[in-house]
Amino acid sequence: MNLIFWRHAEAFDALEGQDDLSRTLTPKGEKQAVRMSQWLDRQLPEGIRVMSSPAVRCEQTVKALGRKVKYKSELLPNASLDDLLVTAGWPDSKMSVLIVGHQPVLGKAVAYLLGIPGGECSVRKGAVWWLRSRVRDGDTQTVVVSVQTPELL
Repeated sequence: MNLIFWRHAEAFDALEGQDDLSRTLTPKGEKQAVRMSQWLDRQLPEGIRVMSSPAVRCEQTVKALGRKVKYKSELLPNASLDDLLVTAGWPDSKMSVLIVGHQPVLGKAVAYLLGIPGGECSVRKGAVWWLRSRVRDGDTQTVVVSVQTPELL
């Protein structure tokens, strides 16, 4: 299974009294989303399922990809690691999955899947972590396929 995490691009800070979920991308964030979506579009396998947090900044990030998206409340900023992994179907799904979401849960998922001590990993805004599960000698392993940031595209 391919599991691809895409953290939303750079967003404005919340204004006083503004709901966190309504934060929008900055002009830099809009450029990050376009650059990363162009790279992803060339790389993604056929039939990939795309799921996103319904937060505006995630909606705007994934919109640049131009693919059908399912918005899942299980991917909101307060999502748990279990919510994320169950929603993705890791590691047993036969389909590849792209998740557009937030820190800290994306970083917790990366750390958990890679066995990083401390249980957290920093995922930059707009960055993609592409992981793959495989079974070798009866053990399920996680392989890093790619880590990409918009600045390097």
